[in-house]
Amino acid sequence: MTDNIAAGSPALDTTSQADGYVGDPAVRAEWDNRYADRQQLWSGRPNGALVAEVAGLTPGRVLDVGCGEGADAIWLARHGWDVTALEVSGVALERAAGHAQDAGVAVRWVHAALTHAALPPAPFDLVSAQYPALQRTPDAAAERALLAAVAPGGVLLLVHHAGMESRQADDSGFDPADYVWPSMVAALLDDDWEVEVDEQRPRVAPDGGAGAHHTDDLVLRARRLR
Repeated sequence: MTDNIAAGSPALDTTSQADGYVGDPAVRAEWDNRYADRQQLWSGRPNGALVAEVAGLTPGRVLDVGCGEGADAIWLARHGWDVTALEVSGVALERAAGHAQDAGVAVRWVHAALTHAALPPAPFDLVSAQYPALQRTPDAAAERALLAAVAPGGVLLLVHHAGMESRQADDSGFDPADYVWPSMVAALLDDDWEVEVDEQRPRVAPDGGAGAHHTDDLVLRARRLR
């Protein structure tokens, strides 16, 4: 979803609004405001780690978690994937849908938080979460939602910025303890999973867009065996 998640941590609740959004309205408002501040927040090109890790996979059903303005979802659709793209910001989704229409690809857009989205159990051959701003909760709801969305034989690809989880809380309201990091998801993997990649590597970043200053990625790629 983002290269900048320093947004504070409003309390979670479940709210269904008139346009169908399901999730915390404060989180939605925060991200709507961020997107509304710029005509384009991200580069408009797919994330490098996604391109590298998905290149050898057989296209199937994919969930793009925190799709932003749609660059990853459009790239996946162009490469034969059946794409469902999830986003809390209605502003971002409107832009993403317009970009997809311009590109001539079909994407299923879902306006919801991951933990509240009405997704069928284990339906996706690939779940991609690129730099997501997932709120941490005592019951690890976001982590478990990521894992539950992966079909047997499917792959979870979680990419985040190296060093973010060890930063100190600051005056902007950003506290790493409020968010989910790859190590937290990795800690939940049991014998039903095979870890294929768990490493820090130099980031292959698209030119332009917010967050271009980050230089290294944490990449977790795990396959669900059963």
